[in-house]
Amino acid sequence: MPLLELDGVDARYGPVVALHGVSLMVGEGEVVALLGANGAGKTTTLRAVSGTVRKTGRVLYAGRDVSRFSPERLARGGVAHVPEGRGIISELSVWENLRLGAYVRRDGGFKQDVERIARLFPWIPERRGQQAGTLSGGEQQMLALARALVARPRLLMLDEPSLGLAPLVVQELFRVVRTLNEEEGLTVLVVEQNAAIALEVSQRAYVLEVGRVAVEGASDELRRHEGVRRSYLGY
Repeated sequence: MPLLELDGVDARYGPVVALHGVSLMVGEGEVVALLGANGAGKTTTLRAVSGTVRKTGRVLYAGRDVSRFSPERLARGGVAHVPEGRGIISELSVWENLRLGAYVRRDGGFKQDVERIARLFPWIPERRGQQAGTLSGGEQQMLALARALVARPRLLMLDEPSLGLAPLVVQELFRVVRTLNEEEGLTVLVVEQNAAIALEVSQRAYVLEVGRVAVEGASDELRRHEGVRRSYLGY
């Protein structure tokens, strides 16, 4: 059974329809990439899952129809959404941002997760008192990811994590994502314009065009797909 399944999802912003019958699935323990040009509907797809856009159709999570669940209820159920632009609270410290990530948890395991975060991002404990807004762009993105991980999600959704970051930072960010998937079995749905790295880290991918799924398949196959190569890989 897929951990996440979208079945004929339409979504709109006022009169503008952004998704047209999108259907996709993400298996437990998979990394799945969503590719496409600007305006293709990638971000809206993540918002349809997390309950932050008006939609019709069905969203199934862990076999349950969650189409009408609130964002808070989904977060408490194990869905973590790291939006484009990071979404950290710049006025708060690094530590306070992490504490916010644990807000949806009821098991009191924050201390153990801080130790886990320190292994993935060794610089975070050293900078715990620093105002988050004074971090570099790459550090802010890593803090946003760390804050999501503190919630102990079952499904992690990342929206354009590489946007505006240096190549070395991007490699480090996706190294952490791969580690979490391989060592902890974390399920990841990632929207990414850097198609090369998205196809490298994922097992399967979907290409959206104008709010519709145009191509889908194993990431290795899509690397060899002529249309994907020309449009997104540049060769």
